[in-house]
Amino acid sequence: MERTVGIDYGKKRTGLAVSDPLGIFASALETVDSAKLVEYLKNYSSSETIVRFVVGWPTNMDGSESESAPGVRALVARLEKEFPGVPVVLEDERFTSVLAHRAMIDGGMKAKERRDKASVDRISAAIILQSWMDRSSGSRAAFDPAAVPESLSKKNTRRK
Repeated sequence: MERTVGIDYGKKRTGLAVSDPLGIFASALETVDSAKLVEYLKNYSSSETIVRFVVGWPTNMDGSESESAPGVRALVARLEKEFPGVPVVLEDERFTSVLAHRAMIDGGMKAKERRDKASVDRISAAIILQSWMDRSSGSRAAFDPAAVPESLSKKNTRRK
């Protein structure tokens, strides 16, 4: 089956998400050691057809590249080399960690489970992928960071 893979890349860990075969819904897939990411994706592609990678692009609030952008750029180059013919697209990843924490709270995850950074990475990858799928299908306008509700800002997601 054809799948789009969402990637939330980090120096140590990388969160992965995958689309359903119709490209409508994103689901958290796995968190893998970043050094083993390409190996994992090659194994995954032996049973599923990867039609696209959607990689979270790290930017600052002003739209400039964040300090982790060079690592993502290197990952994109490696994906293009290892998976020729599979397009790699970039998706703004601002606020994904905040949204992931909110989803975990709304989903009833206990505080101890929410501290698991691997879970945050997987859920962030799903948010990145879902955001791209929604925008590319025309069902939503392009991502606007100014549209993030005040209730999801960092200062309001801490427990009081």
